Amino acid sequence: MKINVPSRLHMTLIDLNGSYGRFDGGIGLTLANPKIVLKGELSESGISLDFSSRIDDNIKDEAYLKLLNSVDDLMKHFSVESGFHFTLEEAYPMHSGLGSGTQFALATGRLVCELLKDDLNVEYNDFSQNEYNNIGASKAKNSINSYSLGKILKRGGTSGIGTFSFDYGGFILDGGHNLNDKEKFLPSSASSAKPPVLIGNYDFPQEWDIIVAIPNNGDNTVSGKKEVDLFQKYCPVPKDEVEKLSHLILMNLIPFMLEKDIESFGHVINQIQDLGFKRIEVSLQPDNVKKAMEAMRESGAYGVGMSSFGPAIYGVTYKNTKEVYNATKEYLSEDSAVLITKTQNYGHILEK
Repeated sequence: MKINVPSRLHMTLIDLNGSYGRFDGGIGLTLANPKIVLKGELSESGISLDFSSRIDDNIKDEAYLKLLNSVDDLMKHFSVESGFHFTLEEAYPMHSGLGSGTQFALATGRLVCELLKDDLNVEYNDFSQNEYNNIGASKAKNSINSYSLGKILKRGGTSGIGTFSFDYGGFILDGGHNLNDKEKFLPSSASSAKPPVLIGNYDFPQEWDIIVAIPNNGDNTVSGKKEVDLFQKYCPVPKDEVEKLSHLILMNLIPFMLEKDIESFGHVINQIQDLGFKRIEVSLQPDNVKKAMEAMRESGAYGVGMSSFGPAIYGVTYKNTKEVYNATKEYLSEDSAVLITKTQNYGHILEK
C-alpha cells in the first residue's frame, strides 16, 4: 500500500493578537511537488523503515523518529499492537517551511488506519469538519479524517493548513482557535490544542506556476525551543496589523484568486510579507533569504512570499516562469533547491 502526500505553503498566520476572542488562523496553498511517498505493509512485529536511494541521509534519522512517534500515538489511542514495515520513496528537507512534519505524520497515520481497518473498526472519510460534526455520534465514532487524525497525532495545534491540505488540497483558509481552547501563543509543534476549524477550501488557478526555492540556510532553521521562544517574544503582534491583514485576505487576496487576477493577487502576497507575524518571520531571516525574495520580484514574479518560518520562499508566475526560475537559480548557491511546481487541488492519494 502506498500513499502520495502533497507539500504545502503556509502563507501567513492571521491573528497573533487575540483581542477579538480567537487567535492563530491562517492561509496556505497545497503543492503538487515536492511530495512525500510512503509505502507500508504489516509485519510480524516491530516497526522498520527503509529508504529509497533518492532520500538524503540528513532526512533519515528524523523521519524514522517521526514515524515511530506517529505509530506509537496511534497504537495507544486505539489500544492495539501490530508490526509494520515502511519504505520512504520520496521526501523533502525537514524544517524547510513546507510542512514535512505534519504531512509525514498524517501519511503514516493514514497507512496504519488502512492496514488495520478491520481491527480498528474505523473508516477513513474526507468529510469537511462541518460534515464530521454533524454525521452523528455513532458514525463519527467509526469515522476518521485528517482533522481527527491530526488530534491523535498532535498536529495542527496552531495551523490547520497541513491537516486540511492533506485531505482537500487547493487553497486553505482556517479559522484558528477559540481562546477557551488555547491559552498561549505557541507554534503547532508545542501546542496540544485540537486542529483549527476549516473556513474555506478553494481551487487555485492551475494555469499559474509556483516557483519554490529553499535557500541553503545552514543551521539557521527555526524549530523546537527556538520557535517557541520566538512566539513568546514577539506575540501579541499589533492589533491594527491583524485587522489590515484580515481585510486583505478576505476582501482582496481570495477574491482576486477566484477572479484569476494574478497581478492583483501577487500584489497582496507582497503586502502580506510586511504585516503581522509574517513581518516578524521574514525579518528574522538571514540576508540570503531576503535578497532571494527580492531577486524573485525583480525578475518578474507577481507575488513573492516566505512559507512559515522559511527558509522556503515562493513566487507566483504565469507566462514569465522560466525567466523567474533562471534568475532565482542564478542568484542562489548551487546547494540550494529551486523548482517549478503547480498547486494540487485535491489531497493525498492512496494506492492499494
